Amino acid sequence: MDKPVTPRDAAPGPRRRDRHGRGMRGPIAPPQVPLAASRAEAFADLVQDSVERLERRWPQLADIDFLVLEVPRLDGPGQAWNDEAVPLGGTIGAREGRPARVVVYRRPVEIRTKGRDERAALVHEVVVEQVAELLGLTPETVDPRYGEDQG
Repeated sequence: MDKPVTPRDAAPGPRRRDRHGRGMRGPIAPPQVPLAASRAEAFADLVQDSVERLERRWPQLADIDFLVLEVPRLDGPGQAWNDEAVPLGGTIGAREGRPARVVVYRRPVEIRTKGRDERAALVHEVVVEQVAELLGLTPETVDPRYGEDQG
């Protein structure tokens, strides 16, 4: 559940005849078509698109790992959920030879959005906010269009 989502291989699995022996069994759509992407892969693509937009302005983002996790987890024993909102993302500072990380939590973002465009806008906001936190800047400095209506 806490594994980062990685892009899938473009090569399809072995093809077989259908159950009536008539044709090749295979996916309905080729892997590069959005229909063939799972929700997790489509979400990871939104995060990647957002990062690529920001990297044009901030080349140092190439040194930061961006991860997608399903949900935030409680790290320590005895920690319990409180009344605060569920986080949409988080940061982990660089340490012991590991790069800094920005994490976006897929399920909380999906629950708060209704369509792909709205989801893409919220993912970008979360990425901008987390990058700003890591770099010690304001979100408006990281992306001058931050906070503008994207609709």
